Amino acid sequence: MNKKSDILERLYSTIESRKGDNPEASYTAKLLTQGMPEIARKVGEEAIETITAALTEEKIRIVEESADLLYHLLVLWAQKGITPEEVWSELISREGIPGNEGKASRTTN
Repeated sequence: MNKKSDILERLYSTIESRKGDNPEASYTAKLLTQGMPEIARKVGEEAIETITAALTEEKIRIVEESADLLYHLLVLWAQKGITPEEVWSELISREGIPGNEGKASRTTN
């Protein structure tokens, strides 16, 4: 049985399965073939739309834009070979660490 909390893993699996699909038939396949510059642009666009909704819109618009942002972030992860489990592990490793302390201890590029 699918749990709501598993949706990001299921969506990620769907995105992975679209690799190599016909870009004319699949928006995800199209994004993946356009490459990282377009994927990153879409993540930025959706982030801005989420922020704008948070400042000016009703709750439903924030929910919708957040869903778009998460989808595009998962496409970015898939393109870069990052799995949700890697991100969840990173979040778990930060659990209970105060924000400033945790940020200072992370490596920077």
